[in-house]
Amino acid sequence: MARSWSVLIVMATAFTMPATALAQSALDLYKAAGARAMKPVATIAYGPDPLQVADLRLPQGRGPHPVAIVIHGGCWLASIDDRRGTAGFAEALGRRGFATWNIEYRRLGNTGGGWPGTFTDVAAATDKLVEVAPRYNLDLKRVTVVGHSAGAHLALWVASRPRLPSPWSQTSLRPQSVVAIDGPAALAPFIGVDAQACRGQSVVVPLIGGTPAQKPVEYRLASPADHLPLGVHQLVIEGVFADLLRPYVAAARSSGDTVDVLAPPAANHFDIVTPGTPSGEAVADFIAANALTPGRNAPRWGKPGQ
Repeated sequence: MARSWSVLIVMATAFTMPATALAQSALDLYKAAGARAMKPVATIAYGPDPLQVADLRLPQGRGPHPVAIVIHGGCWLASIDDRRGTAGFAEALGRRGFATWNIEYRRLGNTGGGWPGTFTDVAAATDKLVEVAPRYNLDLKRVTVVGHSAGAHLALWVASRPRLPSPWSQTSLRPQSVVAIDGPAALAPFIGVDAQACRGQSVVVPLIGGTPAQKPVEYRLASPADHLPLGVHQLVIEGVFADLLRPYVAAARSSGDTVDVLAPPAANHFDIVTPGTPSGEAVADFIAANALTPGRNAPRWGKPGQ
């Protein structure tokens, strides 16, 4: 896998972010949708740090409810995004019948963020659902992990945990599916792209604490693409990082994993998780229709033949 993923480093040089004004407008709409979201039913701690919490929202009905674990992005940085941003998208999934577990976690800029703290937080937040489920009538046999941007990487990483050595593999919660929304599946190929995508700031090397040459074990542990097959149904939503995701989809399918892909026409990085936009509604519908059904390797929606 390492050799095939080296090809992505070349592809990464062709990546261009949208114009600054367009990107900022889309980000503002995304954050406004999060700010309008209804308050969660409960905010529950999964650890002692103030950031080690998750917001639980419940759909209508008595349940048992399928669950979407929602992981926000923001370049693994404390300064760009948090769970308030994904609150609107979590609410949109709730309208489609999911209970949502919208997690917060420590990032670069937070004490304890980076490797391994960011990863231990996401793992602990996921595992906390086992304790929470009985009280709120959650169906742990119907769980999907949904991540956007850097959160897409972390969502795939959660799905890869059974493939990792102990203690990462120690979990009693096995998601049925994982949804990666426009984010990387491996970290090393994202070096260089990160400075363009993250407001001029390189983030991958600080996240892991060194370069791939300096920290080869950590990069492998932190990169889901190095642990195929993941053994769960995968949904991949393409946006501005499509060129990074397509080789991963091919590799995942070749490994035996089932992967369905959605490429909303003219999507940008934020409208795909903004309820009320055509792309955001299409993504939420796609998740509702496919996350809890067996994978079909469905053809991509959007540009055919790619």
